[in-house]
Amino acid sequence: MILAANTSDVVENTVEKVSGMKEWIAKHGPDVLAFGIQVLLALLFYVVGHQLIKWLRKVVRSSMERANSDVGARQFVDSLLKFGLHILLILTIANQFGVESTSIAALVASGGVAAGLALQGSLSNLAGGMLILLLKPFVVGDYIIEDAHGNEGTVKEIQIFYTKLSTIDNRTIVIPNGSLANTSLTNVTDKDFRQLDLRIDISYDSDLLKAKSLLEQILQNETSVEKEMDQKVFVDDLGSSSVVLGIRAWIKSTEYWPARWRILETIKLTLDENGIEIPYQQLTVHMDKNH
Repeated sequence: MILAANTSDVVENTVEKVSGMKEWIAKHGPDVLAFGIQVLLALLFYVVGHQLIKWLRKVVRSSMERANSDVGARQFVDSLLKFGLHILLILTIANQFGVESTSIAALVASGGVAAGLALQGSLSNLAGGMLILLLKPFVVGDYIIEDAHGNEGTVKEIQIFYTKLSTIDNRTIVIPNGSLANTSLTNVTDKDFRQLDLRIDISYDSDLLKAKSLLEQILQNETSVEKEMDQKVFVDDLGSSSVVLGIRAWIKSTEYWPARWRILETIKLTLDENGIEIPYQQLTVHMDKNH
């Protein structure tokens, strides 16, 4: 009898729960279904909007390429479109979920104040990127040296907030645009030609005029040296252990380092072949024979 009573209670409880679920589904089912449909539509809207943004970015890039726009400007505009249009897409989807436009505007306004305080560095970087594009202290492809921290490399990308440099050993350096816009930097490749400036030590016993003639001949034979521009070989200093000869010539910026290395090697080999000594730092001590 007790078992039958317990079974009856369990059946009654189960029936009550099932009835409660049916009532809940009957009451809230349409709302859940409508919400699910809204979520699916929002996802579909995002996917379609994302593809449209990609298409629009492609169109803008193509039009800027046809207009021969600066590569850095193309990268900056593309990054700005990607960032701004995705925010607009998200706000549009939120509006489709029933969030009022006035509420979005108020949220954006209040969020803008908070974001402005929290993201002062990012806003500074954005402003710095715009200044870089307007003033053009460098463009994509230039080799620059940032004087504040000594970072240097070839400019590969100018984005909204950051500029990417590629070093000669294939590392990537990411520098905030705000730092680049507010510090001094050296643009090594801004000009077509760069001056080669070398100092060569020879011993006091060596033939000075012969050494100068050999160095002048090396400059004449070097294909990277611009023959129509000024070339000089001169006595730069009379040092404590050597006569210092100076060399100045102009070389294309793109060929500077290979030419410099090649000229230095040629100088060493040529001076050795002709008996011109490149002395070590030395100190001559004279002993008094009476002591």
